[in-house]
Amino acid sequence: MNNEFKKNNDLEPFVHLHVHTEYSLLDGAARIGELVCRAKELGMPALAITDHGSMYGAIDFYKHAKKQGIKPIIGCEVYVAPRSRLERTTVEGEAYYHLILLAENEIGYRNLIELVSRGHTEGFYYKPRVDREILAQYSEGIICLSACIAGEIPNLLLKGDYDGAVKLALEYRNIFGQDSFFLEVQDHNIPEQKQVNADLIKISRETGIGLVATNDLHYIDRQDSECHDVLLCIQMGKTVDDPGRMKFPSSEFYLKSTQEMAELFSEIPDALANTLRIAERCNVELVFGRHLLPEFPVPDNLSADEYLRKLCQEKLLLRYDQLGEGILQRLEYELSVIGNMGFSGYFLVVWDFINYARQNDVPVGPGRGSAAGSIVAYLLGITNIDPLKYGLLFERFLNPERVTMPDIDIDFCYVNREKVINYVASRYGADRVAQIITFGTMAAKAAIRDVGRALNMTYSDVDRIAKMVPGELGITLKRALEVNPELNEAYKSEAAVKKLVDLAIAVEGLPRHASTHAAGLVIAKEPLTHYVPLQKSAEGFLTTQYDKDRVEEIGLLKMDLLGLRTLTVIGDAIKMLKENRGVEIDIDSIPLTDAKTSAMLSNGETAGVFQMESSGMTNLVKELKPEGFTDLIPLVALYRPGPLGSGMVADFINGRHGKKNVTFVHPLLEPVLKDTFGVILYQEQVMQIASVLAGFSLGQADLLRRAMGKKKHDVLAAQREAFLQGAAQRGIEAKVATEVFALMEHFADYGFNKSHSAAYALVAYQTAFLKANYPQEFMAALLTSVMGTSDKVGLYIEECRHMGIAVLPPDINSSQSSFSVDRESIRFGLAGVKNVGANAIEALITARIREGRFVSLVNFCTKVDMRVVNKRVIESLIKCGAFDSLAVKRSQLLAVLEQAVDTAQLRQKEKASGQIGLFAEDTMTIAEDIVLPNIPEIPKEQCLAMEKEMTGFYITGHPLDQFREKLQSYPTINELLSNSDADGKSVRAAGLI
Repeated sequence: MNNEFKKNNDLEPFVHLHVHTEYSLLDGAARIGELVCRAKELGMPALAITDHGSMYGAIDFYKHAKKQGIKPIIGCEVYVAPRSRLERTTVEGEAYYHLILLAENEIGYRNLIELVSRGHTEGFYYKPRVDREILAQYSEGIICLSACIAGEIPNLLLKGDYDGAVKLALEYRNIFGQDSFFLEVQDHNIPEQKQVNADLIKISRETGIGLVATNDLHYIDRQDSECHDVLLCIQMGKTVDDPGRMKFPSSEFYLKSTQEMAELFSEIPDALANTLRIAERCNVELVFGRHLLPEFPVPDNLSADEYLRKLCQEKLLLRYDQLGEGILQRLEYELSVIGNMGFSGYFLVVWDFINYARQNDVPVGPGRGSAAGSIVAYLLGITNIDPLKYGLLFERFLNPERVTMPDIDIDFCYVNREKVINYVASRYGADRVAQIITFGTMAAKAAIRDVGRALNMTYSDVDRIAKMVPGELGITLKRALEVNPELNEAYKSEAAVKKLVDLAIAVEGLPRHASTHAAGLVIAKEPLTHYVPLQKSAEGFLTTQYDKDRVEEIGLLKMDLLGLRTLTVIGDAIKMLKENRGVEIDIDSIPLTDAKTSAMLSNGETAGVFQMESSGMTNLVKELKPEGFTDLIPLVALYRPGPLGSGMVADFINGRHGKKNVTFVHPLLEPVLKDTFGVILYQEQVMQIASVLAGFSLGQADLLRRAMGKKKHDVLAAQREAFLQGAAQRGIEAKVATEVFALMEHFADYGFNKSHSAAYALVAYQTAFLKANYPQEFMAALLTSVMGTSDKVGLYIEECRHMGIAVLPPDINSSQSSFSVDRESIRFGLAGVKNVGANAIEALITARIREGRFVSLVNFCTKVDMRVVNKRVIESLIKCGAFDSLAVKRSQLLAVLEQAVDTAQLRQKEKASGQIGLFAEDTMTIAEDIVLPNIPEIPKEQCLAMEKEMTGFYITGHPLDQFREKLQSYPTINELLSNSDADGKSVRAAGLI
């Protein structure tokens, strides 16, 4: 590396060893790809990454550097606690000190991961912290630099404690080794640095500890300093003109050239040379593409392959009444592929935690994604769709001709999903299971608003520009300037707007914060810190510092355990049916054709039905008129922008209702496309066509499908030639084969995974079946699931009224915490009442169970624990109608509330202190004999307003009830649109065009 560089340059190569990328969140403005490219332009042989306290960007950085032919040096700038990392107190004047750690080899990389993880999981107190104890424990293979003036040694020097600095330098040398600790000198034109550098040089000469020159790099070019300054303001919630804010003292924190660094440190050339010497010692090689699967504890000394086969054979007769040859052949084929690819253990891991969920009443979905194409998954109960019955292909899930990790994503009840995660952690070890990090980035509109606030622009000025950015998903500011002339004009003509947009473009897409992926879970066969740095989420869960794609790239098993609200609804509805009516339902065994369900869907009554609620999907369901579950499968695939805009939907529906003469380019296509009326709707159909027409194996056909979907032209050209040759060998004319291949290419853009479509169609059918046959329980469960979303609750309450189901107000004697069924009506849940918390609800229900119904306000106040159910709670319950069943006016209850509360509290205090004696019966009589005043009830409109205030909804009526009958005589917007004039250009509604 050294000699090769010297051929073209007289200077010794320089390597930046103190580098903050975009993953020093809101403190680093250097995008990794651009940073590495710039280092290559400057002829630098290596580059380090040393982000603050984390290793978020390590994998990306490593890959980019390798691609550019630059040696990647993996490191981190850690925070060192002034005393123990375990202490959670601060002493005035103490700070967290910076320290640069660089991985020299694989042992060092693993130790760096351990240190960073421990800093987050053990030492986090405002920031992730390590201490000298743990540094000594994991020092092997690590090169340490003393860091910037925020380091502990420079800090001592600035305080005038030279001897203390020398002592500490020697201590660090003892920790990391004679040649693995260096004193770091920097020059950003800061007076304190010049002062410290002189002392560091002196310490180096006295102790023999080497010097190393660095630049505390936070952005790539000098002109990026303004962008970085804005980032700091966004991080701190400050504005650029705030005099008291944190601000870098110069614009020197950029990627300087070798020449620039040589000029700065010409008097200490060894400090420059040491950067290259350190880089030559750092040789971490990361391994990608391996499979680090956890080891499933297999019983009876069986191998994973043997145990998987045993489980499948045991389940065969539970799934199939008769074992035909096709079933056994498919099972044998799948088991051989799974075994040969080394994935038997993977299937056992998934089977195990799904089995746990089912045995512990955690609702599990029937499957999602391509896994529904596996008979092994079906037999194990991982999925609930018979792949043979519905023509689902195993190769769409696991291709023996392209070895990739299987990807089984599972839906669980969102309330109980955490139980499954906890089981997995207990099964494989809490140190081997973690959730996965994800990074929120600054999207176009958000970047405008964040930068606008930092620049201290007025809200109206920033809002005006933000609203000019189109709302489409994934829009960039550069693209917005191209497509919106108004924004472009403002950008060109207004200096303030140009500055705002330019800075927003500079920060757009940078990571803004870290959070937890909604579904991802990683399971390892060894402690996770052998592979990936960890931290804790805001909720206290263990989380990887590498995101889901990087976790998979290094070979860890990543699974998506998704929380699906619909499964909670199904589970809650089934529980209520059993409790209320004694009806037990196995949702996996309901009839897949049902007249009530079919009629409901065909009438467009899809509110609350999974995947079917939108107006567009409702219209599609009405047009299709499904007769059973199988008719819902294509709906999930059809209702997407591609098919809707291509005419496929009309062709499909017309074919279904016999309004179109369905023809096939070749007779061999008929069995493949018959069920979709000549339309190539599913990705599996593309695979089947390649198989029947050109003799492709289904594995080869899946490679063709992938190439078509990703528009890999070089691969497609070779596949097209193979397809035409295969077709010719089967006597198919070249013209026909060419036409079919073109059709496949065209429909590959629209093709959907049939396995996923079938699985989600089954969930849709299950919800439709429950709504059609058990509407009260289903709607009560549905309302409970959206209790925190007021617009949804209002929508479903109105749907209940449309269905003829009364939604009764909350009631102290009948309501549960959630919505419940009260005879043929639905009772509003207490948790939906403002100011009534979980503890108050628990106290109320406990008192009701223990002491019987409440018969008066004073009786209620006397029975419940008034320390929890206070006056504010009771007032809210009165206002929303929860005391209406006592047959007294709300106005009367509110009038005596304070007296009733005081009386009850006095009695409860006396009872608690044991003072109730001679006058106990008198106190009780007085309490029960509070006379209600003879006053008129609160006007109806005011009662409704109080209900709305306390619950967010009108429950016992609606201010517009007097107009309801008249309004119902008018057609809805959807009805107007479906009956619009033939030209489809205009429609009259309420007298308007």
